[in-house]
Amino acid sequence: MSADTHRAILAVWRIEQPRLIAGLARMLRDVTLAEDLTQESLLAALERWPQTGVPERPGAWLMATAKRRALDQLRRRRMLERKHDLVAREIEEEQQAVPDWDAALDDDIGDEMLRLIFTACHPRLSREARAALALRMICGLTTEEIARAFLLPEATIAQRIVRAKRTLSESGLSYETPGRAELSERLSSVMEVIYLIFNEGYAATRGQDWLRPQLCNEALRLGRVLAAIAPHEPEAHGLLALMELNASRMAARTDAAGDPVLLLDQDRALWDRFQIRRGMQALARACELGGASGFYVLQAAIIACHARAATAAETDWQRISLFYAQLGKVMPSPVIELNRAVAVGMAEGPQAGLAIVDGLMGDPVLKSYHLLSSVRGDLLHRLGRHREARDAFEAAAALTENSREQNLLLRRAAEAAAAC
Repeated sequence: MSADTHRAILAVWRIEQPRLIAGLARMLRDVTLAEDLTQESLLAALERWPQTGVPERPGAWLMATAKRRALDQLRRRRMLERKHDLVAREIEEEQQAVPDWDAALDDDIGDEMLRLIFTACHPRLSREARAALALRMICGLTTEEIARAFLLPEATIAQRIVRAKRTLSESGLSYETPGRAELSERLSSVMEVIYLIFNEGYAATRGQDWLRPQLCNEALRLGRVLAAIAPHEPEAHGLLALMELNASRMAARTDAAGDPVLLLDQDRALWDRFQIRRGMQALARACELGGASGFYVLQAAIIACHARAATAAETDWQRISLFYAQLGKVMPSPVIELNRAVAVGMAEGPQAGLAIVDGLMGDPVLKSYHLLSSVRGDLLHRLGRHREARDAFEAAAALTENSREQNLLLRRAAEAAAAC
């Protein structure tokens, strides 16, 4: 298999995997079986496509392959449960009717995806397991990406996912979007999943791309649907505002070569003003509903400060630092404190920011978090402590697995070394 064909298959797979699991789970009423069949369809593609080429409609090919294998399995297990007979007949009828597979995929990526996230976020699962399961099985993130999002060891996340899958399979949970009475008890976990999907798209954990726009777009779609389902929940609007405002900067976050462009260096003419307006409207709605102090609403308010500034110099860093202090009270976290250090460093000077960062250096949660050393390097560089800055940037580069980000940090280390 050529390297180009292999890359093409993996690219198609990454896009189509969540759609396949969502569609198959709806039909089979079994998320674990849906995941297994989806994996089998990938193996079939790896065997066939190097000889035949990537199909014109690869997602449809993968879905058709998975459904054929599902039908074979259900026929073999026909006597186990009546529901399998019903599902098998449904698939047989679809095949005899020669369905439009593209249309089926379009249906499955609509509300179906959100329905499955709600299913994975069932209260019977622990809060941590809900998000990990949804991110892995339904949203297609790797165990490593999820571990990075939670700042936890990969083995810990893997164990959570295995336990959650076992509980989900053994419990016979319903695959329907919960009614209004059940919505609130699952809503926070669903929002967390959507938030983490967006974050992975906005700053990829690993690989050669700094951004993964497909993930950002999917999170935005889910966020818009969620806000429509829960119109009176301020945090749903706050999450949507946060994503809209962050996404408005996507075109300016990388240069022509795909390399990262830091916030203070971005061309603000490239920021999407229409998307900023939508984000501001969602933020205003969240505040109208009394959610001004919510976790997502506060983050959206921070990004709104950047959106309102015509130039980097006009940014109200003092206000941003106050928002971060408030956010830290709502959700105490060393990551939030690190972000506050950045804002304080801009509002009050790098020495003030460095004092906060140095207080975080021994925090075990941030032990492998590359941005801790990156922020420290920036503050040291601004203070003229260039050798220490170089060491900090190099330490940060060693911790990240995203090649674009690593190159940026190494360039910054070289700049600091040159200034010594």
